[in-house]
Amino acid sequence: MSVTTLMWEARAREGRGPDLLAWTRAQPLPATPLRRETFTAPQDRVLVLTWWEGEPDADYPELDEPPEELVTRAVHRWRFASVEVDGHPKG
Repeated sequence: MSVTTLMWEARAREGRGPDLLAWTRAQPLPATPLRRETFTAPQDRVLVLTWWEGEPDADYPELDEPPEELVTRAVHRWRFASVEVDGHPKG
């Protein structure tokens, strides 16, 4: 089984970190990933990782862009292919 992880990262405007986090946590996806995890970081950053079964070039649902009043820039998005889990290399 191939697993792809999507990363979504946004930086809130000064003082809007809690609002961006609340907005992000309230956003549904039209399909359910294997896993979804939300993180915060310094400088009011919010990061969401979602894990999907399939290849990196497949079509997966992604979170939308947040409202402009919450963020300092466009969202950064990356896709990663899993190569190892707990010291066990993939195939």
